[in-house]
Amino acid sequence: MHNMAVLNAKELDFSAWTKTSLARIENMLDNTLPPETLAPQRLHSAMRYSAFNGGKRIRALLSYATAEFCDADPKIADAAACAVELIHAYSLVHDDMPCMDDDDLRRGKPSCHKQYDDATALLVGDALQSLAFDVLSAENLTVFSGHIFANRAHPQIQMLNLLAKASGSIGMAGGQAIDLASVGKSLTQAELENMHQLKTGALIKAAVLMPSVTSTPEKIAAVSEFASCIGLAFQVVDDILDVEADTATLGKTAGKDADANKPTYVTILGLSAAKQHAEALHHKALAAIQPYGNEALRLRELASFIMQRSF
Repeated sequence: MHNMAVLNAKELDFSAWTKTSLARIENMLDNTLPPETLAPQRLHSAMRYSAFNGGKRIRALLSYATAEFCDADPKIADAAACAVELIHAYSLVHDDMPCMDDDDLRRGKPSCHKQYDDATALLVGDALQSLAFDVLSAENLTVFSGHIFANRAHPQIQMLNLLAKASGSIGMAGGQAIDLASVGKSLTQAELENMHQLKTGALIKAAVLMPSVTSTPEKIAAVSEFASCIGLAFQVVDDILDVEADTATLGKTAGKDADANKPTYVTILGLSAAKQHAEALHHKALAAIQPYGNEALRLRELASFIMQRSF
């Protein structure tokens, strides 16, 4: 049974919907993460520090928008949004460590390994990742009674499988490995896109696909194409921001990719062509959901929000 907040969400403007959705994911994360008073206190403190560090929650918003589009149960939306944000938080903690991208700043605050220490940061990432799968496999996520899933795995298993693949060596971790191996090398645009489809795109796609598991094949195909395009556009915009924005705006070290001699859309295409490529991906994402009109309003609004972060 859908609750009133979800029913009314369709009547809100984008700003109000975003505010409501952000409050919803913050509450979900607050209730999911162990309290700082629970032993081991330092680890739990660092987990909460890393999960509540001022991010835009784009992935959670995409989960909520897709859940509305697919008329998914609110419990599914909350579980997907929470799990994907926990995985994202873990990835940022590990990415910032000296053995990876070695960044002291994350969203304008000291990175987890700077605020605490390297060993704690390593354990924070491990624990946040485990917690994501705890959320998706919870016994109280029993909202599928009465459904018949002919020739398909149980939706809860599908959600676990989607997030596991998106997080592993053929997803986010694999993309990071390619990224680290590509420093100082020349990549083609196709090679760069493959890297980012894994490193950034896979988790964005999981954020969209998890709430769609009980939907029609047509809607699943539409949101899958939408997510592939907007996930790449998200990364192109990130690369442009790394060149055009300052450290205060970014909340992390500006120009880090260039300084590290990393291949980016800007280094491969040039700034102007990179912006054109981002716009083309944006239009392709919108085309995937265009047949659904107002049903896909939130997804369209989020696509515009992702594009408007910089230029």
